[in-house]
Amino acid sequence: MCLAGPATAQTKVVLLGTGFPRPDPNAWGPATAVVVGDRVFLVDAGVGVERRMAAAHLPINGPTALFITHLHSDHTLGLADVILTSWVMQRRGALHVYGPPGLQAMVDHLMAAYAVDLKARTEGLEHETLDNSRVAVQEIAPGVLYDSAGVKVTAFRVDHGTLEAYGYRFDTPGRVVVISGDTRPSEALVKASAGADVLVHEVYSGSHLKVEDRPGGADWPTYMKSLHTSDVELGQLAERIHPQLLVLTHVIRMGATDDEMLAAVRQGFKGAVVMGRDLGEY
Repeated sequence: MCLAGPATAQTKVVLLGTGFPRPDPNAWGPATAVVVGDRVFLVDAGVGVERRMAAAHLPINGPTALFITHLHSDHTLGLADVILTSWVMQRRGALHVYGPPGLQAMVDHLMAAYAVDLKARTEGLEHETLDNSRVAVQEIAPGVLYDSAGVKVTAFRVDHGTLEAYGYRFDTPGRVVVISGDTRPSEALVKASAGADVLVHEVYSGSHLKVEDRPGGADWPTYMKSLHTSDVELGQLAERIHPQLLVLTHVIRMGATDDEMLAAVRQGFKGAVVMGRDLGEY
């Protein structure tokens, strides 16, 4: 693949999946692509991610690198999809994956779970090679993870309960993109977002948050307020960051309309904001 140089590369953000654990045919599992020229940097691997890559006309034989924000299932159900589908689609070399501690064990278990598939494809008539199925995992800490040909990726900790969770900042030629991952309002994110052109941030509807009957008697409002960011809170955060564009993703509506959620964000943020849609490009 020919890589566009720093002087010519254009950066765009593609929302591949804007959903959360509740199945929604219009909002697939969380996944966002930062596309710089011919390079594709994938953040999270929600369910259906390879098919969403195909729908967005992005390479199905593997991203340049994959960055996992945290190990909740909705953000990782498509990890086996990325590993194995890109391999079958003739990925060249190892898939480079960055993420929190525990990621290596997850990948090891996935490869073990698909041992029969790997054996059949390598020893059967497909003549695949196990070398190209390799996954190079780097379990991360805050700091610069990737720095090559004008693209620098920096990880920063966010607050998502007991899980070790990260957001990512992409400094690319002419554009800065920040992706929050799942988090409650985060001072670390505010600091990491200095100078951001695009902020892609999770959100839930604060006005529609109510107690629900859940297994085990879970306190849903307390859970949401402790682990996620409401539309009103996000507007306040964005006003401090001043991105050129705020994109809402991982949208937990609970019956709220786009207009209601955008109005809540605009109570605090006076800049440009859009409700993210699957396959939307920004």
